[in-house]
Amino acid sequence: MDDLIKALKPSKDFQRFEFKTESTSCIISYMNTLVNPEFIHRDVLSHLTENAFTSLKEIEKLLPIEQKLITDDVKEIQKKIMTGSIMIQFSEHDSNCLLIPAVTVESRQVTIPEVEFSVVGPKEAFVETLDININLIRKRLPLPQLHLREIEVGKISNTRIAVLFIDGIANQENVNTVIQRLSDIEYDNIIDSSYITQMISDNKNSPFPQLLDTERPDRVCAVLTEGKIVILVDGSPHALYAPITIVEFFSAFEDYFLIWHMASFFRLIRLFAVAFSVFSTPFYIAILTYHFEMLPINLLATIYSSRGNVPFPPVLEVLIMEFVIELLREAGARLPSKVGQTIGIVGGIVIGTASVDAGLTSSVLLIIVALAALASFTTPVYQMSNTIRFIRFPFILFAHLWGFVGIAILFAITICHLLGLTSLGRPFIEPIFPPRLTDLKDAFFRMPFNRQAKRPIYQRPEDSNRANSARLNQKHDKNKNK
Repeated sequence: MDDLIKALKPSKDFQRFEFKTESTSCIISYMNTLVNPEFIHRDVLSHLTENAFTSLKEIEKLLPIEQKLITDDVKEIQKKIMTGSIMIQFSEHDSNCLLIPAVTVESRQVTIPEVEFSVVGPKEAFVETLDININLIRKRLPLPQLHLREIEVGKISNTRIAVLFIDGIANQENVNTVIQRLSDIEYDNIIDSSYITQMISDNKNSPFPQLLDTERPDRVCAVLTEGKIVILVDGSPHALYAPITIVEFFSAFEDYFLIWHMASFFRLIRLFAVAFSVFSTPFYIAILTYHFEMLPINLLATIYSSRGNVPFPPVLEVLIMEFVIELLREAGARLPSKVGQTIGIVGGIVIGTASVDAGLTSSVLLIIVALAALASFTTPVYQMSNTIRFIRFPFILFAHLWGFVGIAILFAITICHLLGLTSLGRPFIEPIFPPRLTDLKDAFFRMPFNRQAKRPIYQRPEDSNRANSARLNQKHDKNKNK
């Protein structure tokens, strides 16, 4: 205990003083930047002043405060003081003390989602405080079966991590896998949920994320009822959930707020946009380098006339433009929002026009690269957007080396890699492989709710029935008088 006090004393926010009454006295210690001073005066010192006490047990009974603890464990005392507790001792060198929680929580208000914004539907987003985030989930799912397991990770930070699942729906093997992987983490400081994503993924070297993050409490509640496992990290405004499949990265939660025809149409547009973003520039390189006979004569003449003054081969021309687009995107993301938008728009127009006029690139390629960059933003999940930006460059290289054959080779390698990927041990490209017709009802298309009476099979939920399909297809209108 003396070593702990000695270590804390140099800190200016550590307070330690003797509190005296007519009958006795005690020593109170705390970190004033972590505790609520109003709570100390109103709920602790006022009761100590008005009542007599001779032991820590009497003080414990005297104070109407929950989660009080009497202990002589130095590690526990250090942990409690550094998380906002008051320590009460009867003498300066006592090893036994009473710990009273008096933490003050400073957090920003719940606001609208910034990354997963939707026109319709709820407008709440997670914040950086774990307890508030759990509240946002529990008020939407007031179930006793919604269980929470809390783990502390980080040798220095002791970051609180909550694992949520619905008992009776979630597969217990998935729950145990998540808890085991979190418990096995040995790292000094966990700042954000992104750390957890990288540390507990099945394949840590894959560019494809195997856990999906979201800032929407409504989406978290929806996946919990499907049987997924949710991870919340104190200090992070994003929740993680697993197991997942690759098709979920192209599914916006707003799809479920629209009629199924429109939702399916928009989902197909996203899939087409992603394919265009990845393959458009590699196809441009392959066609102009090896397969120019595939183009109609008029189109070929237009492309070659636009490249008449360009001194670079197609691959170098494409890499220059891709580098410029990535440079503008990074600059826009790092600058303040209003300045970043201006830089992106003005920079794109000025640099693009100047590049064509200077003969550094063709106007046709400028259109293709701009459309590819625009198509990459249609991905509803930011993690997959980064992956799409990354894998485009290997396809460009293979297209330059072997044309369409190179694109086909790398595409086959990518498919083989995806076939080997798993999320919590579940297949990553399900329901494509292994093919499951039941799960295809909410994959590339979003079928109506009366066609989705079963929960996803790949998660192995303990209760696979989401609804009674016969009842969903019935009309419940009362008989009308003729």
